[in-house]
Amino acid sequence: MSARVSRRAVLAGVAPLLALAAASSPAREPAQADRAVGLGGTGGEPWPGETRAARGARSLVLGHRADPSLLQDLARRADTAAERVSGVLSVSVRPLVLVPASAAEAARLAGVADVEGLAAVADGSRVVVVPGTFDRLTPTGRDVVLTHELTHVAAGTGGLPPWLYEGFADYVAYRDAGLSVPVAAAELAAEVRASRPPRRLPEPGDFAPGSARLAAVYQEAWLACRYVAERRGEDTLVRLYRDARTRGAARALTAAGLPAARLTAGWRAYVREKLA
Repeated sequence: MSARVSRRAVLAGVAPLLALAAASSPAREPAQADRAVGLGGTGGEPWPGETRAARGARSLVLGHRADPSLLQDLARRADTAAERVSGVLSVSVRPLVLVPASAAEAARLAGVADVEGLAAVADGSRVVVVPGTFDRLTPTGRDVVLTHELTHVAAGTGGLPPWLYEGFADYVAYRDAGLSVPVAAAELAAEVRASRPPRRLPEPGDFAPGSARLAAVYQEAWLACRYVAERRGEDTLVRLYRDARTRGAARALTAAGLPAARLTAGWRAYVREKLA
């Protein structure tokens, strides 16, 4: 993608996956065939003469003079992330992960101005890891980040409101992460317990970088998608997502029996149920 998609910073030994930076613009889309049968090729050696590689069962990880043990660990994690994404989307996912030598190099690869506060960026048919920020994540945090970004690559984001594509990516990322809802949605839980539950689904402006409520906004989006999956079934959520990409979110929600007003009312009650 050309989009910045930021992921949660993780506090080791405390509530993992807390405050995040933001997502800005929608992703550059990979070809449909790439999403269905695998995530693209390397496009040549990214760092001629200085590229190191590690292969997993499904994944290819390329690093710029990177530690081989880091690349092997990433290949294992990318395999796990691919299995999780495939399990929800029922498509074959073969990750390509790039590990640049610096954050500046990561920004150049992803085609963005900067990657401050980001752990990884989905870019077309690949995921670019941001050195430093990614290194500070816990093991669970690394798995969640890779799964989230691979979901963007495999499912696409074009034509969707941010609450749906970010919420869906977090739904897939958290689905098998072993985290309770109050832990993964700690910021939103604090607001609910302070009698400040959400009143509406997140709007595009709520995802602006630097927002004081950004972590809670991502959690609202996640729980909207989790609500659909839990109450109507995961297949319904996946169909809704795909339908929204072709027909638009409003028409897809109506076709699923979840027009915006009904979805919002059910989601608000669900948030209170899970976090109060």
